[in-house]
Amino acid sequence: MMQDVKNRSVEKNSRRLFRNDMIFIVVLLLLVTAFGLWIYLVRGEGDRVVVTIDGKEIGTYSLAEDVTVEIRTGLQNEELNLLVIKDGKAYVETATCPDGICSEHKPISREGESIVCLPHKVVITVYAENEKDAPDIVV
Repeated sequence: MMQDVKNRSVEKNSRRLFRNDMIFIVVLLLLVTAFGLWIYLVRGEGDRVVVTIDGKEIGTYSLAEDVTVEIRTGLQNEELNLLVIKDGKAYVETATCPDGICSEHKPISREGESIVCLPHKVVITVYAENEKDAPDIVV
């Protein structure tokens, strides 16, 4: 009889803990989702793309102008990433790297987004106009 009461008590406590754990997990997931959504919405549209090869900046291009840029790497410039900027978005159309992940990446246009080609050491990043350079007061 005493054992039966203990078993019911343990079972009741374990159900309560499971329920509390599930509530905690759901609340945590909601908070993480809200934070991620807030970060996505706060990040604005970019206005330029900066291309770097092995950490060295090789070019800056406006997202407002449609242009195609050949990014050459390798000892004799035999490697190619073809950057296309069109309709305010940038993407890699073709790449001669073995995996081609960079050419499968979705177009980028928001501040902070980037496309990376590890075999060629190419990084394409979107930046917005720096607000620190803008005047505080317009007269």
